Amino acid sequence: MILSCVQQQDTQVPEKPLNEVLVLGAIHGGHNTDPVYNTTYLDKLIREIKPDYILAEIPPDRMQEAMKGFKRDDSISEPRVMRFPEYVDVVFPLSKELDFEIIPTAGWTRPMAEERSAKLRAISKDSSRVEDWKAYTTANQLSDSLYKATGKVNDPYFIHTHTYDSIQDVALQTYNRLFNVELGLGGWENINIAHYWHIEKALETHRYKGKRMLIIYGAGHKGWFLRELRKRDDIKLLDMKPFLDKVK
Repeated sequence: MILSCVQQQDTQVPEKPLNEVLVLGAIHGGHNTDPVYNTTYLDKLIREIKPDYILAEIPPDRMQEAMKGFKRDDSISEPRVMRFPEYVDVVFPLSKELDFEIIPTAGWTRPMAEERSAKLRAISKDSSRVEDWKAYTTANQLSDSLYKATGKVNDPYFIHTHTYDSIQDVALQTYNRLFNVELGLGGWENINIAHYWHIEKALETHRYKGKRMLIIYGAGHKGWFLRELRKRDDIKLLDMKPFLDKVK
């Protein structure tokens, strides 16, 4: 009986190490001006997180050009990536110092963005869509007022809470309900699906490696991603607060 137990233990399959995943909500250009949640703060935060992989809001077809310019000039000249100081001033420079890989995961394309903008302009001027446009703008105003009423605008602690996601959803879910199908690939649900397809591809590629993966996107996307990530049983979602506590 003892021998049988020992043999059974020897044949047990080793536990598969889960990857740790965090979602960082960025404020894009706001990082250049905010007195707290700025690029210096982001630099310190990412150092505390110590990621093995950074899943970035960069389209795969823009990544090669961005990295080429960075290696050549020590700066970013790719137009799409240049819009995001979290990458230009923080992530790419840190890649020279810390041991992580940048994985581009954005589903954005220029034609999609141009089509979305044109359709929204047309809707805003369409006399038959007055009520829809009013509902959209009212939801945006309500979301903005709720956010300002918290007194925590651009507070990194507040941005990484469920309450923040709920406030963003006031506007985003109305936008999604009214226009997602009409905007095609640029609709809110549709673009998040496109982003998340790339994110899932990275998660699958590196499944069970026991690594730490940091997803960095505009903060409005955070709630959508978290809802999907919570469905997975092959990762461990980490809260951002313990890392924020270490940033001084």
